[in-house]
Amino acid sequence: MRLINRHPGRVSATLLGLLPFLLIMLIYSLASQERLAENPNDKLLPGLEQMTAAVDRMAFQEDRRSGDYLMWKDTIASLERLGIGVGIAALLGLVVGILNGALPLIRANLAPLVSALSMVPPLAILPILFIVFGLGELSKVMLIVIGTAPIMMRDVAQRVRELPGEQLIKIQTLGANSWQVITRMVLPQVLPRLIDAVRLSLGPAWLFLIASEAIASTEGLGYRIFLVRRYLAMDVILPYVIWITILAIVIDQCLRLANRRLFPWYNAGGHL
Repeated sequence: MRLINRHPGRVSATLLGLLPFLLIMLIYSLASQERLAENPNDKLLPGLEQMTAAVDRMAFQEDRRSGDYLMWKDTIASLERLGIGVGIAALLGLVVGILNGALPLIRANLAPLVSALSMVPPLAILPILFIVFGLGELSKVMLIVIGTAPIMMRDVAQRVRELPGEQLIKIQTLGANSWQVITRMVLPQVLPRLIDAVRLSLGPAWLFLIASEAIASTEGLGYRIFLVRRYLAMDVILPYVIWITILAIVIDQCLRLANRRLFPWYNAGGHL
């Protein structure tokens, strides 16, 4: 049998998926043990015991200065910024994307602007956002919006343009006006695509969030990572990076599950 036609079973697929992670953990463990054997105070590759102690200190012990549980405080602050930013971006992506895709006059007017905005490196305008919106929460949220909304707009608009022309002809033949075409034909079919676009935008959104928190913030996951790097505190940095990854995976899977539950017809076609 050709290799291209061989498909792993459920158990085999799970084991194959876990294998790279196990190899990374093994390599790291061996490297960490070697460095700590030479220098017990080495900070570059902390051992499991050191990272566990750091997590216990950051997540389950009150900070002496503020009395807060820093890891949870940072998590709440970052998730709030991420949720607001991605939520606004998704709303803009839905509205502008549908208008660009469904209405030729609007597309002629807005599509070039959306295309141009999608090419602007968001991190390059971060100083401008800080100048215009200040160093507070608004600039961080706006960076996420500017960095992710144009891509969602283009993705949704493309989905609208891909809808079968026969559907448009039939619904207009039945007497639907432009508003009814958008709300009854277009909107139900692009909503699942929007959720996919949000999932694909989560990676860049986390990047913009952490970058903004690292530059101007007093709390947040990105802020904490860049704060403790001054002390080479890899025992804190690595657990924080792992925690961010776990949060991203959980959010992604929740969106995936919601998409499958709300739009089973869409996912029957083998989408994300």
